[in-house]
Amino acid sequence: MITAWIGFACMIVIIPFHILLILGFPLGEFSLGGKYKVLPIKLRYVSAASVVILLLMIILLLYLGGIIHLPYSSRIFKYAGYFVCGYFILNTFMNLFSQSPKEKYTMTPFSAIMAFCFWYTTYHSVLWN
Repeated sequence: MITAWIGFACMIVIIPFHILLILGFPLGEFSLGGKYKVLPIKLRYVSAASVVILLLMIILLLYLGGIIHLPYSSRIFKYAGYFVCGYFILNTFMNLFSQSPKEKYTMTPFSAIMAFCFWYTTYHSVLWN
C-alpha cells in the first residue's frame, strides 16, 4: 500500500534527525517547541525514546499495509493504528502552534502526512480479526 511506504519514508527521515539531536547537534529549534538550539541532556532522552517509538510505528504501519508479516493477527493492531493516527493529528496541531517557525514549517507537514498515512493504511488494512 503506497500510504504505508510514504509514512515509512517520512519516519525514516525523522529518525536520523532525532539521532542528531541525541548527539548534541544544534537542531533543537526544529523540535520540542524550539526552545533550545542544542537539547539539554534530559530532553535528549525524549529524542532517544522517540527513535524507539518511531521504529515500532514503522513496524506497525508496514504490517497494516501488508508489506511485512508478523506471526500475529489481531484487531489490536488496527486500534493501535488509529491511536497512532490520533497521536500524529495531535502532534500536527502542536507543531502548527509552535513558537518556533522552523518547527512549525518543517515538522507540521511531516506529522500531517504521517497522520493521513496511518489513517488511510489502517482503514484499508486487511486485518479484520
